[in-house]
Amino acid sequence: MRPVDLPGNGPPGRLPPTDTDMTQSNRFLQLLAERDVLLADGATGTNLFAMGLQTGDAPELWNTAHPERITAHYSSFVAAGSDIVLSNSFGGNRYRLALHGAQDRVAELNRAAASLCRAVADGAARTVAVAGSMGPTGEIFAPLGELSHADAVAAFAEQAQALAAGGADVLWIETLSSREEFAAAVEGAAQADLPIVCTMSFDTNGRTMMGVAPGELMALADGIQPQLHACGTNCGVGAAETVMAILNMVDAQTRPGEHLLVAKANCGIPEYVDGEIVYNGTPELMADYARLARDAGARIIGGCCGTTPAHVAAMRAALDTRPRAAKPDAKAVVAALGDISSGARAQARGELDVAAGSASGKSRQRGGRRGRRGDT
Repeated sequence: MRPVDLPGNGPPGRLPPTDTDMTQSNRFLQLLAERDVLLADGATGTNLFAMGLQTGDAPELWNTAHPERITAHYSSFVAAGSDIVLSNSFGGNRYRLALHGAQDRVAELNRAAASLCRAVADGAARTVAVAGSMGPTGEIFAPLGELSHADAVAAFAEQAQALAAGGADVLWIETLSSREEFAAAVEGAAQADLPIVCTMSFDTNGRTMMGVAPGELMALADGIQPQLHACGTNCGVGAAETVMAILNMVDAQTRPGEHLLVAKANCGIPEYVDGEIVYNGTPELMADYARLARDAGARIIGGCCGTTPAHVAAMRAALDTRPRAAKPDAKAVVAALGDISSGARAQARGELDVAAGSASGKSRQRGGRRGRRGDT
């Protein structure tokens, strides 16, 4: 496939070599070939809480227990304008499901998650891609922990194959923090023979919890086989940190536009309100974030924890109506979205020293919609 060249800020990311027949039949690849920027969906857990999911429950069990609610969730993001909708399968690997006694239901629950989403996407009046969401195992890898590389690969492969069987167009590995899990997840997902997207959460002073910086993700993506169709960041501590991570990824690439980048930020900053965790981002803030993420270099943009269909609709309008602008700098990001961590600032200056403490950027207060915390 030839690279897609866009006006504005240089090459937007090149797709790995892909079989022509697969490109023509796969909705995710079709959209990438046809559109300069794709809009993903918002939160899963946050929005299911609003439908009755209780804290501590496994959202994946609703794929069979309450399929009508999962269908309504998917439909709400299609109606809001999402080009890509993630399946309700973030915690669908055997290790996460074991916490709920459902480790033997991996194939059933993941296939149901993808097939419900497939039905909604197929019923849409435009092309919508189904992304099979795959989160971390929650286990610690050897030698520090007990999870072996081989066992992790097997778990990711089991989930990936079930999502493919349910009709996923792309496998969407998200919220990773370690190099070891990145390698195992991609190796396992590759067994399903679908395009792969992988995002990390840079939530600890500009790095992941396990110390990976955005620029280092670019090096990991350079060396992984099979090649990723996209990579980037999700979750974290707010929209400002997400845009800074994209800027730092762009700066770290050995060739301009080498990797197609994904930004899927939390909806503002989490706060305790009346005993609950809520997110302070408004639709207006998320619209600003979507514009800045695009101008920074992301080609796939969505929301994570706290992001509702109302936020996504505002992001859709911003991407469709606001013209491209120059690549923002840290000052522009802070002015629009709130403060950033010292680690993100250092990386923007080309420094990779690990500053003490965690990122705790304080987003500008704008009122508006709030949502409970969810997995995605």
